Amino acid sequence: MIGFTLRRLVLLLPVFFVVSLVVFFIIHLVPGDPIDNLMRAGSTPEQRLQIAAKYGLDRSLVEQYVTWMGRLLTGDLGTSIIQGRPVSALIARNLPYSLELGIAALLFSTLTGIAAGVIAASYQGTRVDDSITGFILLGSTVPSFWLGLLLILVFAVWLGWVPVSGARGWSSLILPTIAAGLGGIALVARVTRIAMIETSRQDFVTLLHAKGLPPFIIQLRHVLRHAMVPVVTILSLRIGWVLGGAVTIEYVFARPGLGSLLIRALNQRDYPLVQGCLLMLAMAVIIGALIGDIVQAAMDPRQREARA
Repeated sequence: MIGFTLRRLVLLLPVFFVVSLVVFFIIHLVPGDPIDNLMRAGSTPEQRLQIAAKYGLDRSLVEQYVTWMGRLLTGDLGTSIIQGRPVSALIARNLPYSLELGIAALLFSTLTGIAAGVIAASYQGTRVDDSITGFILLGSTVPSFWLGLLLILVFAVWLGWVPVSGARGWSSLILPTIAAGLGGIALVARVTRIAMIETSRQDFVTLLHAKGLPPFIIQLRHVLRHAMVPVVTILSLRIGWVLGGAVTIEYVFARPGLGSLLIRALNQRDYPLVQGCLLMLAMAVIIGALIGDIVQAAMDPRQREARA
């Protein structure tokens, strides 16, 4: 396992380099200029050139990338052009809110999705299975931002049970968690159901039934354990979603977080801040995939041998 983990870590180095290239050049190819947000009415072209030189925007993109990468390797994400504060400080201030929402939505979608998948697989071909399958289809097609607006209208505006927006206390986390987690429930439930149905058709399950074990013991103790490998794959990918998947939800519910910070920075063309936020979100996905590979290899040695 140690050798497998080290090999996977080494493979992250070229991935990190490619991700940094994509993040840097995408934001610089987007139309717009952060200098436009700094210029005052009546500013002269000479003043514009001075501002560009101050932030290194007068140099070529290759020179700017090399400078940014050099600072990045030392842990310096740069300074926000618009806000004039270190990017790392801005991310650190908003990151806890994104983690709070992301972890809550991940736990909600994981536990509910696995439970729904187990129930659907246990009652395959019945109305229970059809009802859960219908919910899975609905949950995978409803846009999270539309669901968020609907939840705000019903539970915050009409009923007044929870706050409309913000991050004031645990009650303000309920609606964003539901809106962000519904799609995850559908995905996890679908994968769990399919994996359990396929596992239940294997010979060892028939042998367990022949031995007279209760069906619920077979489903929960044996079938579910063997069916968790593909579920772990999905969950590992959703670890990165903890930070990146709730961008629109944060904006709809006016919550602080990386999503709201990123959208503001994009509107202002704040290059260093956008690069820092996108790099953070991309690395979350990469690290999530790494954790998934390690967990899969620990659960199933065949996965470790296949990827050696």
